[in-house]
Amino acid sequence: MINRVVLVGRLTKDPLLKKTQSGTSVVSFTLAVNRRVQTQMQQADFINCVAWNKTADLMAQYLAKGALIGIEGRIQSRSYDDMNGKRVYVTEVITDSVQFLESRSSNSSMGKEYIPEPQPEFDANPMGYEDNSSPQDFSSDFSSGATLDIASDDLPF
Repeated sequence: MINRVVLVGRLTKDPLLKKTQSGTSVVSFTLAVNRRVQTQMQQADFINCVAWNKTADLMAQYLAKGALIGIEGRIQSRSYDDMNGKRVYVTEVITDSVQFLESRSSNSSMGKEYIPEPQPEFDANPMGYEDNSSPQDFSSDFSSGATLDIASDDLPF
């Protein structure tokens, strides 16, 4: 059986980071996902999602209301008793991974200022390997030689 969800949408509010009693990070958020409809009015579904641990930390740090993201995860249902003793059923997407689909500067509705983190420097040649071979010229590989005569009967489709 397969329980896999892939969604692309916008956050409806700033992610709010919470910690469990054991110190695990969790973010609950709602994703507005546009429907593909043929009418002039655009319709959206508002899907409840949850992210845990490092994913939750990164979302709280870098995302804000209106951010376009892609998520991958699974659907999960749970229930609990509210303060009145009534049974409440919840269906949500448990997020395995999040992709940030636009830069912070392209979304003017985001209120947080983007300050890029310093990137670690790396050695492009860590093993001291030097490529002494001369660069190959592949431009002439297809320019010369006989042309192929292919009939439509030769094609497999």
